[in-house]
Amino acid sequence: MVIITLQRAKCIGCNYCVELAPTQFQMSKKDGKSVLLHSVEKKGFHTIKSTDENILEANLKASAACPVKIISVKQT
Repeated sequence: MVIITLQRAKCIGCNYCVELAPTQFQMSKKDGKSVLLHSVEKKGFHTIKSTDENILEANLKASAACPVKIISVKQT
């Protein structure tokens, strides 16, 4: 299982996550911040849990590229 978490409030809108993992992220037209698609929000953390292991590599790259380090990717 792959768990991806985004702290959206801290997003600066750099777009790296969208470029590296477009199946999980897109930019909001309302505020220019990243949106973690199909996520559940709890206390400012947007999280998805996926059984698709194929998304792991792209999201690890997105997490590493994020200049404000607000993307967490774990594999369980």
